[in-house]
Amino acid sequence: MPRSPSRTPGKGRVAAYRRGHRGEALAAIWLQLKLYRIRDRRFKTPLGEIDLVAERGATIVFVEVKQRARHAEEALTFAAINRERITRAAQLWLARHPDAQGHDLRFDVILLAPGRWPRHLINAFPAY
Repeated sequence: MPRSPSRTPGKGRVAAYRRGHRGEALAAIWLQLKLYRIRDRRFKTPLGEIDLVAERGATIVFVEVKQRARHAEEALTFAAINRERITRAAQLWLARHPDAQGHDLRFDVILLAPGRWPRHLINAFPAY
């Protein structure tokens, strides 16, 4: 059965999806250069999605990656992060990874803009 025309992703949506993948890959490389170990990428659940799960020492870090066309949009981007969704997804990730029990937990944000170094906001928001 052919796909419904309303369900076919447009060129702009496909391009945004690819930019998102590239942004997450860049953020993962950035974290690895800072001696983080990437434990998971694009962890999807019915409750939400976590872009990256990283580990450094005894700390598990849940990372939201946001990419924007201009540096000036960073403040708006940070305000748009659905913290509750990320926190719920993190709880499910922890339930599925008992080896992470006892680690410190943190929620970081990496902001990406063309022509700029990635901006890593450590402990960007508390868990609910």
